[in-house]
Amino acid sequence: MNETPELRVSDADREATLVRLREAGGEGRLTLEELSERVERTDAARTAAELEAITADLPPARPAPVKAKEKGWVIAVMGGAERKGSWRPARRTNVVTLMGGAALDLREVELPGPEIEITAVTVMGGIEVIVPEGVQVELNDFAIMGGNTGPRNANVPPGAPVVRVRAYSLMGGIGVTRRKPGEGGRSPRRWH
Repeated sequence: MNETPELRVSDADREATLVRLREAGGEGRLTLEELSERVERTDAARTAAELEAITADLPPARPAPVKAKEKGWVIAVMGGAERKGSWRPARRTNVVTLMGGAALDLREVELPGPEIEITAVTVMGGIEVIVPEGVQVELNDFAIMGGNTGPRNANVPPGAPVVRVRAYSLMGGIGVTRRKPGEGGRSPRRWH
């Protein structure tokens, strides 16, 4: 009977196991002694079975988070711009309208973190930002011959995601509204 020898592992395979062990140690799943012993076994491992045995009692590694864009732009000049549905906003989004309008519906987005910042500037136009219930809104604004509005933060749970809006309007307006699921659109996704 011809037995196939087990495949040997590469340095990259060992490194992937070491990364998983460091994560497990950081999560408190391994003591420092266990981590040290497993690191030594990883360095000495020659086959895939040996590496698999080292992490067999650990949960699978979590996928790496998708890196969010740091800055994004939405611009409308004598026209309109709209972002709604499932989209991924940047950590800092700039919205600029000149004699036009823009709407950002955040009810179905996946936030790139616990908070995002929107800088909204309109001249002779309007900008609407829609957030779901349970999200804290921080509005800082300045208006000349126009107006800016935002919702109250009543009944917002501690640790809720934060949407920071800096609103600047000249002969226009910027409004941040809180809408329920399905109100004027589709049902929202979960906010993380």
